[in-house]
Amino acid sequence: MAMTYSEKVMEHFTHPRNVGVIEDADGVGEVGNMSCGDIMKVYLKINDGIIEDVKFNTFGCGSAIATSSMATEMIKGKPVEEALKLTNKAVVEALDGLPPVKIHCSVLAEEAVKAALKDYYEKKGLPVPEECSNECNGCCHSCH
Repeated sequence: MAMTYSEKVMEHFTHPRNVGVIEDADGVGEVGNMSCGDIMKVYLKINDGIIEDVKFNTFGCGSAIATSSMATEMIKGKPVEEALKLTNKAVVEALDGLPPVKIHCSVLAEEAVKAALKDYYEKKGLPVPEECSNECNGCCHSCH
């Protein structure tokens, strides 16, 4: 069965935004999914509570790259508090949908952003917000 991808997914896969590394990042988060082999790493540069820059490196399928790209676009220039509210559903909606078997990629993108935010809070010696807990909520069933 062939999967169909939206134009936005194809655009972010073929021309991903914010690819790279921030050497002096204020927060770095890396997550992976053992069942599919996708690995995402997100780097944040934060100044006065605003995400000034965000970069990512993703090893994975087209959906993993597209969701990483879209997630970084959604938080760039935003306050940290707003980035904490990023959800995989918002990433999927921004991409005009994903095939059901690829929803786990959007979950990884959300988790990578939140892992980077968690690292930022820990480096600052601040309490880590509940939103940064890397607990799987089972929404995509890729962990089961």
